Amino acid sequence: MTDIIKLSAAELVAKMESGELTSVEITQAHIDHIIATDGQPLDAENRAAGKSGLNAFLHLNAEEALEVARGVDEDRAEGKELPALAGVPIAIKDLIVTKGQPTTAASRMLEGWMSPYDGTVTQKVREARMPILGKTNLDEFAMGSTTEHSAFGVTRNPWSLDRIPGGSGGGSAVAVAGYQAPLALGTDTGGSIRQPAAVTGSVGVKPTYGSISRYGVIAMASSLDQVGPCARTVMDTALLHEAVAGHDPLDSTSQNRPVGNFVDAAREGAAEGGLKGLRVGVIKELSGEGFQEGVLNRFNESLELLKNAGAEIVEVSLPSVKEAIGAYYLIMSSEVSSNLAKYDGVRFGLRVLPEEGPITIERVMSATRAAGFGDEAKRRIILGTYALSAGYYDAYYGSAQKVRTLIQRDYAKAFEVADVLVSPTAPTTAFKLGAESKGDPMALYKGDIATVPTNLAGVPSISLPAGLADEDSLPVGIQFTAPAHEDARLYRVGAGLEALLELQWGAPLHEQMPDTLELIRDFDFGA
Repeated sequence: MTDIIKLSAAELVAKMESGELTSVEITQAHIDHIIATDGQPLDAENRAAGKSGLNAFLHLNAEEALEVARGVDEDRAEGKELPALAGVPIAIKDLIVTKGQPTTAASRMLEGWMSPYDGTVTQKVREARMPILGKTNLDEFAMGSTTEHSAFGVTRNPWSLDRIPGGSGGGSAVAVAGYQAPLALGTDTGGSIRQPAAVTGSVGVKPTYGSISRYGVIAMASSLDQVGPCARTVMDTALLHEAVAGHDPLDSTSQNRPVGNFVDAAREGAAEGGLKGLRVGVIKELSGEGFQEGVLNRFNESLELLKNAGAEIVEVSLPSVKEAIGAYYLIMSSEVSSNLAKYDGVRFGLRVLPEEGPITIERVMSATRAAGFGDEAKRRIILGTYALSAGYYDAYYGSAQKVRTLIQRDYAKAFEVADVLVSPTAPTTAFKLGAESKGDPMALYKGDIATVPTNLAGVPSISLPAGLADEDSLPVGIQFTAPAHEDARLYRVGAGLEALLELQWGAPLHEQMPDTLELIRDFDFGA
Protein backbone atom coordinates (compact mmCIF):
# COMPACT_ATOMS: atom_id res chain seq x y z
CA MET A 1 0.00 0.00 0.00
CA THR A 2 2.77 2.43 0.95
CA ASP A 3 4.31 2.31 -2.51
CA ILE A 4 0.95 2.86 -4.22
CA ILE A 5 -0.08 5.94 -2.27
CA LYS A 6 3.30 7.62 -2.80
CA LEU A 7 3.06 7.47 -6.59
CA SER A 8 2.16 10.60 -8.52
CA ALA A 9 -1.01 10.76 -10.59
CA ALA A 10 1.07 10.51 -13.79
CA GLU A 11 2.84 7.41 -12.45
CA LEU A 12 -0.47 5.84 -11.42
CA VAL A 13 -1.85 6.32 -14.93
CA ALA A 14 1.24 4.68 -16.43
CA LYS A 15 0.95 1.68 -14.10
CA MET A 16 -2.75 1.24 -14.87
CA GLU A 17 -2.06 1.37 -18.59
CA SER A 18 0.71 -1.22 -18.25
CA GLY A 19 -1.49 -3.51 -16.17
CA GLU A 20 0.70 -3.31 -13.05
CA LEU A 21 -2.09 -1.72 -11.01
CA THR A 22 -5.85 -1.39 -11.18
CA SER A 23 -7.92 1.60 -10.21
CA VAL A 24 -9.60 -0.49 -7.51
CA GLU A 25 -6.23 -1.29 -5.95
CA ILE A 26 -5.20 2.35 -6.08
CA THR A 27 -8.49 3.66 -4.71
CA GLN A 28 -8.64 1.08 -1.93
CA ALA A 29 -5.06 1.88 -0.88
CA HIS A 30 -5.95 5.53 -0.49
CA ILE A 31 -9.19 4.77 1.37
CA ASP A 32 -7.27 2.56 3.78
CA HIS A 33 -4.71 5.29 4.38
CA ILE A 34 -7.43 7.91 4.96
CA ILE A 35 -8.99 5.68 7.61
CA ALA A 36 -5.59 5.02 9.19
CA THR A 37 -4.61 8.69 9.34
CA ASP A 38 -7.97 10.42 9.80
CA GLY A 39 -9.59 7.89 12.12
CA GLN A 40 -12.15 5.12 11.70
CA PRO A 41 -14.80 5.84 10.66
CA LEU A 42 -14.05 9.59 10.71
CA ASP A 43 -15.58 9.56 14.17
CA ALA A 44 -17.45 12.81 14.92
CA GLU A 45 -16.73 12.73 18.65
CA ASN A 46 -12.98 12.29 18.21
CA ARG A 47 -12.94 14.91 15.47
CA ALA A 48 -14.69 17.46 17.69
CA ALA A 49 -12.18 16.71 20.43
CA GLY A 50 -9.27 17.24 18.02
CA LYS A 51 -8.20 13.58 18.28
CA SER A 52 -8.95 12.33 14.79
CA GLY A 53 -5.45 12.30 13.36
CA LEU A 54 -4.97 14.61 10.39
CA ASN A 55 -8.71 15.36 10.09
CA ALA A 56 -8.33 16.25 6.43
CA PHE A 57 -11.64 14.68 5.37
CA LEU A 58 -15.14 15.63 6.48
CA HIS A 59 -16.76 12.86 4.45
CA LEU A 60 -15.41 9.60 3.04
CA ASN A 61 -17.03 8.43 -0.21
CA ALA A 62 -15.57 4.92 -0.28
CA GLU A 63 -18.44 2.93 -1.78
CA GLU A 64 -19.04 5.21 -4.77
CA ALA A 65 -15.30 5.71 -5.36
CA LEU A 66 -14.72 1.96 -5.61
CA GLU A 67 -17.71 1.59 -7.92
CA VAL A 68 -16.24 4.19 -10.30
CA ALA A 69 -12.85 2.49 -10.07
CA ARG A 70 -14.33 -0.89 -11.02
CA GLY A 71 -16.01 0.64 -14.06
CA VAL A 72 -12.72 2.17 -15.19
CA ASP A 73 -10.90 -1.16 -14.78
CA GLU A 74 -13.53 -2.99 -16.81
CA ASP A 75 -13.40 -0.47 -19.64
CA ARG A 76 -9.59 -0.45 -19.64
CA ALA A 77 -9.55 -4.24 -19.82
CA GLU A 78 -11.83 -4.06 -22.87
CA GLY A 79 -9.49 -1.61 -24.57
CA LYS A 80 -11.90 1.32 -24.50
CA GLU A 81 -10.54 4.85 -24.85
CA LEU A 82 -10.40 6.60 -21.49
CA PRO A 83 -9.74 10.18 -20.30
CA ALA A 84 -6.17 11.03 -19.28
CA LEU A 85 -6.77 10.72 -15.52
CA ALA A 86 -9.32 7.91 -15.56
CA GLY A 87 -9.01 5.75 -12.46
CA VAL A 88 -6.92 8.25 -10.46
CA PRO A 89 -8.71 9.10 -7.19
CA ILE A 90 -9.29 12.70 -6.11
CA ALA A 91 -10.42 14.65 -3.04
CA ILE A 92 -12.69 17.70 -3.29
CA LYS A 93 -12.83 20.70 -0.97
CA ASP A 94 -16.13 20.76 0.90
CA LEU A 95 -17.02 24.12 -0.61
CA ILE A 96 -17.78 22.54 -4.00
CA VAL A 97 -21.23 20.99 -4.26
CA THR A 98 -21.24 17.27 -4.94
CA LYS A 99 -24.40 15.28 -5.55
CA GLY A 100 -24.78 12.31 -3.25
CA GLN A 101 -22.34 13.63 -0.66
CA PRO A 102 -22.70 16.25 2.08
CA THR A 103 -21.52 19.76 1.23
CA THR A 104 -21.16 21.74 4.45
CA ALA A 105 -18.59 24.51 3.83
CA ALA A 106 -17.32 23.28 7.24
CA SER A 107 -20.14 25.24 8.89
CA ARG A 108 -22.97 24.34 11.26
CA MET A 109 -25.09 26.48 8.96
CA LEU A 110 -25.00 23.73 6.30
CA GLU A 111 -24.32 20.67 8.46
CA GLY A 112 -25.70 17.55 6.75
CA TRP A 113 -26.85 19.37 3.61
CA MET A 114 -26.95 17.13 0.53
CA SER A 115 -26.67 18.96 -2.79
CA PRO A 116 -29.24 17.95 -5.45
CA TYR A 117 -26.71 18.70 -8.21
CA ASP A 118 -23.01 18.69 -9.06
CA GLY A 119 -20.92 21.80 -9.50
CA THR A 120 -19.37 22.08 -12.96
CA VAL A 121 -15.89 21.07 -11.77
CA THR A 122 -17.40 18.07 -9.95
CA GLN A 123 -19.17 17.08 -13.16
CA LYS A 124 -15.88 17.40 -15.08
CA VAL A 125 -14.20 15.14 -12.50
CA ARG A 126 -16.94 12.56 -13.05
CA GLU A 127 -16.56 12.86 -16.83
CA ALA A 128 -12.82 12.30 -16.37
CA ARG A 129 -13.73 8.98 -14.64
CA MET A 130 -11.87 9.89 -11.44
CA PRO A 131 -13.07 8.18 -8.23
CA ILE A 132 -14.05 10.87 -5.70
CA LEU A 133 -12.61 9.85 -2.32
CA GLY A 134 -14.59 12.41 -0.34
CA LYS A 135 -14.84 16.02 0.82
CA THR A 136 -12.02 17.84 2.60
CA ASN A 137 -11.97 20.18 5.59
CA LEU A 138 -11.61 23.96 5.38
CA ASP A 139 -12.03 27.13 7.36
CA GLU A 140 -15.76 27.84 7.62
CA PHE A 141 -17.03 29.20 4.29
CA ALA A 142 -13.33 29.48 3.32
CA MET A 143 -12.72 32.27 5.86
CA GLY A 144 -9.30 31.77 7.38
CA SER A 145 -5.70 30.80 6.73
CA THR A 146 -5.21 27.95 9.22
CA THR A 147 -8.19 25.54 8.90
CA GLU A 148 -8.78 26.13 12.60
CA HIS A 149 -12.11 27.85 11.86
CA SER A 150 -13.88 24.68 10.74
CA ALA A 151 -16.96 23.78 12.76
CA PHE A 152 -15.81 20.15 12.60
CA GLY A 153 -12.35 20.29 14.14
CA VAL A 154 -8.89 21.44 13.13
CA THR A 155 -6.82 19.83 10.39
CA ARG A 156 -3.20 19.03 11.27
CA ASN A 157 -0.05 19.42 9.21
CA PRO A 158 1.46 16.00 8.28
CA TRP A 159 4.97 17.43 8.75
CA SER A 160 4.23 18.26 12.41
CA LEU A 161 0.86 17.58 14.00
CA ASP A 162 1.03 20.61 16.27
CA ARG A 163 1.31 22.95 13.26
CA ILE A 164 -1.32 24.53 11.04
CA PRO A 165 -1.84 23.13 7.52
CA GLY A 166 -2.64 26.57 6.14
CA GLY A 167 -6.07 27.62 4.98
CA SER A 168 -8.71 27.90 4.01
CA GLY A 169 -8.05 24.74 2.00
CA GLY A 170 -5.91 22.97 4.57
CA GLY A 171 -7.87 19.75 4.11
CA SER A 172 -7.10 19.47 0.38
CA ALA A 173 -3.42 20.31 0.90
CA VAL A 174 -3.07 17.78 3.72
CA ALA A 175 -4.88 15.12 1.68
CA VAL A 176 -2.22 15.28 -1.04
CA ALA A 177 0.77 16.01 1.21
CA GLY A 178 -0.21 13.22 3.61
CA TYR A 179 -0.65 10.63 0.80
CA GLN A 180 -4.42 10.37 1.32
CA ALA A 181 -5.05 11.39 -2.29
CA PRO A 182 -2.81 11.99 -5.30
CA LEU A 183 -4.95 14.93 -6.43
CA ALA A 184 -7.37 17.41 -4.87
CA LEU A 185 -9.43 20.42 -5.82
CA GLY A 186 -9.38 23.59 -3.76
CA THR A 187 -10.55 27.17 -4.01
CA ASP A 188 -8.41 30.30 -3.71
CA THR A 189 -9.83 33.68 -2.68
CA GLY A 190 -6.67 35.25 -1.26
CA GLY A 191 -4.22 32.35 -1.18
CA SER A 192 -6.34 29.43 0.06
CA ILE A 193 -4.72 26.97 -2.34
CA ARG A 194 -1.19 28.37 -2.45
CA GLN A 195 -0.54 29.13 1.22
CA PRO A 196 -1.57 25.60 2.36
CA ALA A 197 0.61 24.19 -0.42
CA ALA A 198 3.55 26.23 0.85
CA VAL A 199 3.32 25.08 4.47
CA THR A 200 2.64 21.41 3.63
CA GLY A 201 5.30 20.99 0.95
CA SER A 202 2.83 20.42 -1.89
CA VAL A 203 1.93 22.18 -5.15
CA GLY A 204 -1.08 24.44 -5.57
CA VAL A 205 -2.30 26.58 -8.46
CA LYS A 206 -4.65 29.57 -8.58
CA PRO A 207 -5.63 29.78 -12.27
CA THR A 208 -6.62 32.92 -14.16
CA TYR A 209 -9.92 34.25 -12.84
CA GLY A 210 -12.77 32.92 -14.94
CA SER A 211 -10.82 30.10 -16.56
CA ILE A 212 -12.38 27.38 -14.37
CA SER A 213 -16.10 27.45 -13.66
CA ARG A 214 -17.31 28.55 -10.22
CA TYR A 215 -20.82 27.20 -10.82
CA GLY A 216 -21.64 25.04 -7.83
CA VAL A 217 -18.93 26.56 -5.64
CA ILE A 218 -20.39 28.08 -2.46
CA ALA A 219 -19.51 31.73 -2.84
CA MET A 220 -17.30 33.57 -0.38
CA ALA A 221 -16.14 36.58 -2.40
CA SER A 222 -17.38 36.26 -5.97
CA SER A 223 -14.90 38.61 -7.65
CA LEU A 224 -11.95 36.81 -6.04
CA ASP A 225 -12.86 33.10 -5.72
CA GLN A 226 -11.17 30.65 -8.10
CA VAL A 227 -11.09 26.84 -8.21
CA GLY A 228 -7.68 25.25 -8.71
CA PRO A 229 -5.67 22.00 -8.53
CA CYS A 230 -3.58 20.62 -5.65
CA ALA A 231 -1.01 17.81 -5.97
CA ARG A 232 2.50 16.77 -5.01
CA THR A 233 4.06 17.53 -8.41
CA VAL A 234 3.76 20.31 -10.97
CA MET A 235 2.92 17.80 -13.71
CA ASP A 236 0.00 16.43 -11.70
CA THR A 237 -1.46 19.90 -11.21
CA ALA A 238 -1.12 20.47 -14.96
CA LEU A 239 -3.02 17.26 -15.71
CA LEU A 240 -5.84 18.14 -13.32
CA HIS A 241 -5.98 21.75 -14.49
CA GLU A 242 -6.52 20.64 -18.08
CA ALA A 243 -9.24 18.22 -16.97
CA VAL A 244 -11.40 20.80 -15.15
CA ALA A 245 -10.78 24.04 -17.07
CA GLY A 246 -12.95 25.49 -19.82
CA HIS A 247 -15.85 27.79 -20.54
CA ASP A 248 -19.13 27.23 -18.72
CA PRO A 249 -22.32 29.06 -19.77
CA LEU A 250 -23.72 28.42 -16.26
CA ASP A 251 -21.07 30.74 -14.79
CA SER A 252 -21.49 34.40 -15.75
CA THR A 253 -17.82 35.08 -14.96
CA SER A 254 -16.53 32.18 -17.08
CA GLN A 255 -14.31 33.27 -19.96
CA ASN A 256 -14.78 31.67 -23.37
CA ARG A 257 -11.16 30.92 -24.25
CA PRO A 258 -9.33 27.72 -25.25
CA VAL A 259 -7.83 25.65 -22.44
CA GLY A 260 -4.05 25.94 -22.44
CA ASN A 261 -1.70 23.04 -23.04
CA PHE A 262 -0.32 22.92 -19.52
CA VAL A 263 1.07 19.38 -19.68
CA ASP A 264 3.28 20.19 -22.66
CA ALA A 265 4.41 23.39 -20.92
CA ALA A 266 5.46 21.38 -17.86
CA ARG A 267 7.38 18.93 -20.04
CA GLU A 268 9.11 21.81 -21.82
CA GLY A 269 10.16 23.45 -18.56
CA ALA A 270 11.55 20.25 -17.08
CA ALA A 271 13.59 19.46 -20.20
CA GLU A 272 17.21 20.51 -20.52
CA GLY A 273 17.37 24.19 -21.42
CA GLY A 274 13.66 24.61 -20.72
CA LEU A 275 14.16 27.78 -18.70
CA LYS A 276 16.72 29.45 -20.95
CA GLY A 277 15.78 33.02 -21.78
CA LEU A 278 12.82 33.17 -19.40
CA ARG A 279 12.62 36.58 -17.70
CA VAL A 280 11.87 36.14 -13.99
CA GLY A 281 10.94 39.30 -12.10
CA VAL A 282 11.74 39.37 -8.38
CA ILE A 283 9.12 41.50 -6.62
CA LYS A 284 11.10 44.00 -4.54
CA GLU A 285 8.31 44.54 -2.02
CA LEU A 286 7.87 40.79 -1.38
CA SER A 287 11.40 39.52 -0.88
CA GLY A 288 12.89 41.16 2.22
CA GLU A 289 11.69 42.66 5.47
CA GLY A 290 8.99 40.71 7.29
CA PHE A 291 9.98 37.33 5.85
CA GLN A 292 11.47 34.52 7.96
CA GLU A 293 15.20 34.06 7.39
CA GLY A 294 14.84 30.41 6.43
CA VAL A 295 12.15 31.33 3.91
CA LEU A 296 14.41 33.90 2.28
CA ASN A 297 17.38 31.50 2.23
CA ARG A 298 15.43 28.90 0.25
CA PHE A 299 13.98 31.62 -1.98
CA ASN A 300 17.41 33.01 -2.86
CA GLU A 301 18.78 29.52 -3.51
CA SER A 302 15.93 28.92 -5.97
CA LEU A 303 16.72 32.17 -7.75
CA GLU A 304 20.33 31.06 -8.13
CA LEU A 305 19.22 27.75 -9.64
CA LEU A 306 17.00 29.58 -12.12
CA LYS A 307 19.84 31.90 -13.07
CA ASN A 308 22.24 29.00 -13.59
CA ALA A 309 19.64 27.32 -15.81
CA GLY A 310 19.64 30.30 -18.16
CA ALA A 311 16.76 32.34 -16.82
CA GLU A 312 17.20 36.11 -16.65
CA ILE A 313 16.60 37.48 -13.14
CA VAL A 314 15.36 41.07 -13.01
CA GLU A 315 13.94 43.18 -10.19
CA VAL A 316 10.44 44.63 -10.51
CA SER A 317 8.42 46.89 -8.25
CA LEU A 318 4.75 46.65 -7.33
CA PRO A 319 4.35 49.79 -5.18
CA SER A 320 0.64 49.25 -4.55
CA VAL A 321 1.04 45.82 -2.90
CA LYS A 322 1.65 47.55 0.42
CA GLU A 323 -2.04 48.48 0.29
CA ALA A 324 -3.18 45.05 -0.92
CA ILE A 325 -4.08 43.56 2.47
CA GLY A 326 -6.32 46.47 3.44
CA ALA A 327 -8.03 46.55 0.05
CA TYR A 328 -8.45 42.78 -0.01
CA TYR A 329 -10.08 42.49 3.40
CA LEU A 330 -12.51 45.31 2.63
CA ILE A 331 -13.52 43.88 -0.76
CA MET A 332 -13.61 40.28 0.47
CA SER A 333 -15.57 41.08 3.64
CA SER A 334 -18.06 43.21 1.70
CA GLU A 335 -18.72 40.37 -0.73
CA VAL A 336 -18.90 37.90 2.18
CA SER A 337 -21.58 40.06 3.82
CA SER A 338 -23.59 40.00 0.61
CA ASN A 339 -23.11 36.31 -0.24
CA LEU A 340 -23.87 35.00 3.24
CA ALA A 341 -26.96 37.15 3.76
CA LYS A 342 -29.14 34.33 2.41
CA TYR A 343 -28.28 32.11 5.38
CA ASP A 344 -30.94 33.70 7.54
CA GLY A 345 -33.04 30.81 8.87
CA VAL A 346 -35.71 31.49 6.27
CA ARG A 347 -34.24 30.84 2.82
CA PHE A 348 -31.20 28.59 3.18
CA GLY A 349 -29.40 26.45 5.73
CA LEU A 350 -29.92 26.04 9.44
CA ARG A 351 -33.02 27.36 11.25
CA VAL A 352 -32.90 28.08 14.98
CA LEU A 353 -35.97 29.37 16.81
CA PRO A 354 -35.59 31.83 19.71
CA GLU A 355 -35.87 30.14 23.07
CA GLU A 356 -38.23 32.72 24.50
CA GLY A 357 -40.57 35.41 23.27
CA PRO A 358 -42.38 35.82 19.97
CA ILE A 359 -41.18 34.09 16.82
CA THR A 360 -40.48 36.81 14.26
CA ILE A 361 -38.29 36.79 11.17
CA GLU A 362 -35.83 39.13 12.84
CA ARG A 363 -35.50 36.97 15.95
CA VAL A 364 -35.23 33.72 13.94
CA MET A 365 -32.52 35.32 11.80
CA SER A 366 -30.62 36.48 14.88
CA ALA A 367 -30.80 33.09 16.60
CA THR A 368 -29.89 31.20 13.42
CA ARG A 369 -26.88 33.30 12.50
CA ALA A 370 -25.63 33.32 16.10
CA ALA A 371 -25.73 29.51 16.24
CA GLY A 372 -24.75 28.76 12.63
CA PHE A 373 -21.71 30.97 12.08
CA GLY A 374 -18.38 30.78 13.87
CA ASP A 375 -16.40 33.73 15.20
CA GLU A 376 -14.31 34.38 12.09
CA ALA A 377 -17.35 34.30 9.80
CA LYS A 378 -19.17 36.74 12.09
CA ARG A 379 -16.12 39.02 12.20
CA ARG A 380 -15.94 39.26 8.41
CA ILE A 381 -19.70 39.66 7.97
CA ILE A 382 -19.72 42.55 10.44
CA LEU A 383 -16.73 44.23 8.78
CA GLY A 384 -18.27 43.85 5.32
CA THR A 385 -21.69 45.05 6.39
CA TYR A 386 -20.10 48.15 7.90
CA ALA A 387 -18.02 48.84 4.78
CA LEU A 388 -21.15 48.65 2.60
CA SER A 389 -23.35 50.76 4.87
CA ALA A 390 -24.68 54.17 3.90
CA GLY A 391 -22.13 56.88 4.42
CA TYR A 392 -19.15 54.50 4.39
CA TYR A 393 -19.43 52.76 1.02
CA ASP A 394 -17.29 55.24 -0.91
CA ALA A 395 -14.78 55.71 1.90
CA TYR A 396 -14.11 51.99 2.34
CA TYR A 397 -15.40 49.68 -0.41
CA GLY A 398 -15.05 52.31 -3.14
CA SER A 399 -11.51 53.21 -2.07
CA ALA A 400 -10.53 49.54 -1.93
CA GLN A 401 -11.69 49.07 -5.52
CA LYS A 402 -9.49 51.99 -6.58
CA VAL A 403 -6.50 50.30 -4.92
CA ARG A 404 -7.41 47.15 -6.80
CA THR A 405 -7.13 49.05 -10.07
CA LEU A 406 -3.70 50.35 -9.06
CA ILE A 407 -2.56 46.79 -8.29
CA GLN A 408 -3.75 45.60 -11.69
CA ARG A 409 -1.81 48.41 -13.36
CA ASP A 410 1.33 47.61 -11.38
CA TYR A 411 1.17 43.98 -12.52
CA ALA A 412 0.66 45.02 -16.14
CA LYS A 413 3.70 47.28 -15.94
CA ALA A 414 5.84 44.55 -14.32
CA PHE A 415 4.92 42.08 -17.05
CA GLU A 416 6.36 44.44 -19.64
CA VAL A 417 9.85 43.53 -18.37
CA ALA A 418 9.30 40.00 -17.00
CA ASP A 419 7.58 36.85 -18.26
CA VAL A 420 6.76 35.69 -14.73
CA LEU A 421 7.06 37.27 -11.29
CA VAL A 422 8.42 35.47 -8.23
CA SER A 423 8.24 35.80 -4.44
CA PRO A 424 8.04 33.55 -1.40
CA THR A 425 4.50 32.19 -1.09
CA ALA A 426 4.20 32.96 2.62
CA PRO A 427 6.36 35.04 4.98
CA THR A 428 6.82 32.15 7.43
CA THR A 429 6.61 28.40 7.72
CA ALA A 430 3.63 26.77 9.47
CA PHE A 431 3.10 28.18 12.94
CA LYS A 432 1.66 26.23 15.85
CA LEU A 433 -2.03 25.43 16.16
CA GLY A 434 -3.71 27.84 18.56
CA ALA A 435 -1.38 30.74 17.74
CA GLU A 436 -4.12 32.53 15.79
CA SER A 437 -6.61 32.37 18.65
CA LYS A 438 -4.02 33.88 20.97
CA GLY A 439 -2.97 36.66 18.61
CA ASP A 440 -4.40 39.71 16.89
CA PRO A 441 -6.51 38.59 13.88
CA MET A 442 -5.64 41.77 11.97
CA ALA A 443 -1.92 41.13 12.48
CA LEU A 444 -2.30 37.53 11.30
CA TYR A 445 -4.09 38.67 8.15
CA LYS A 446 -0.74 40.15 7.07
CA GLY A 447 0.50 36.60 6.48
CA ASP A 448 -1.43 36.75 3.18
CA ILE A 449 0.68 39.64 1.86
CA ALA A 450 2.26 37.65 -0.98
CA THR A 451 -0.87 35.85 -2.15
CA VAL A 452 -3.77 38.35 -2.05
CA PRO A 453 -2.42 40.72 -4.75
CA THR A 454 -2.84 38.10 -7.50
CA ASN A 455 -6.49 37.54 -6.58
CA LEU A 456 -7.13 41.28 -6.72
CA ALA A 457 -5.44 41.39 -10.13
CA GLY A 458 -7.15 38.21 -11.45
CA VAL A 459 -3.83 36.74 -12.62
CA PRO A 460 -2.64 33.12 -12.17
CA SER A 461 -0.09 31.91 -9.60
CA ILE A 462 1.56 28.64 -8.60
CA SER A 463 3.22 27.64 -5.32
CA LEU A 464 5.69 24.77 -5.17
CA PRO A 465 8.12 23.53 -2.51
CA ALA A 466 11.45 25.37 -2.31
CA GLY A 467 12.92 23.28 0.52
CA LEU A 468 12.92 23.24 4.31
CA ALA A 469 13.59 26.26 6.51
CA ASP A 470 16.79 26.23 8.56
CA GLU A 471 15.04 27.16 11.81
CA ASP A 472 12.40 24.44 12.02
CA SER A 473 12.88 22.01 9.09
CA LEU A 474 9.37 22.82 7.84
CA PRO A 475 8.42 23.37 4.17
CA VAL A 476 8.93 26.67 2.38
CA GLY A 477 6.97 27.66 -0.72
CA ILE A 478 8.00 29.71 -3.73
CA GLN A 479 5.35 31.46 -5.83
CA PHE A 480 5.37 32.34 -9.52
CA THR A 481 2.79 34.65 -11.12
CA ALA A 482 2.02 35.07 -14.82
CA PRO A 483 -0.16 37.46 -16.84
CA ALA A 484 -3.85 36.62 -17.22
CA HIS A 485 -4.45 33.61 -19.51
CA GLU A 486 -0.74 32.74 -19.54
CA ASP A 487 -1.09 29.93 -16.99
CA ALA A 488 1.12 27.73 -19.17
CA ARG A 489 4.12 29.87 -18.18
CA LEU A 490 3.56 28.80 -14.56
CA TYR A 491 3.85 25.15 -15.51
CA ARG A 492 6.98 25.77 -17.55
CA VAL A 493 8.86 27.61 -14.79
CA GLY A 494 7.35 25.49 -12.02
CA ALA A 495 8.33 22.17 -13.56
CA GLY A 496 11.74 23.55 -14.48
CA LEU A 497 12.55 24.68 -10.95
CA GLU A 498 11.04 21.51 -9.49
CA ALA A 499 13.43 19.40 -11.60
CA LEU A 500 16.41 21.51 -10.56
CA LEU A 501 15.52 21.31 -6.88
CA GLU A 502 14.91 17.56 -6.94
CA LEU A 503 18.28 17.10 -8.63
CA GLN A 504 19.86 19.10 -5.82
CA TRP A 505 17.94 17.26 -3.06
CA GLY A 506 18.28 13.82 -4.62
CA ALA A 507 14.54 13.15 -4.24
CA PRO A 508 11.22 15.04 -4.11
CA LEU A 509 10.74 17.09 -0.95
CA HIS A 510 7.70 15.11 0.19
CA GLU A 511 9.88 12.02 0.57
CA GLN A 512 11.60 13.81 3.47
CA MET A 513 8.31 14.09 5.37
CA PRO A 514 8.12 12.10 8.65
CA ASP A 515 5.98 8.97 8.70
CA THR A 516 2.46 10.22 9.38
CA LEU A 517 1.27 7.05 11.10
CA GLU A 518 4.20 7.20 13.51
CA LEU A 519 3.53 10.87 14.24
CA ILE A 520 -0.14 10.13 15.01
CA ARG A 521 0.76 7.14 17.17
CA ASP A 522 3.20 9.16 19.27
CA PHE A 523 1.31 12.47 19.37
CA ASP A 524 -0.42 13.57 22.57
CA PHE A 525 -3.77 14.85 21.33
CA GLY A 526 -4.68 15.89 24.84
CA ALA A 527 -1.80 18.35 25.08
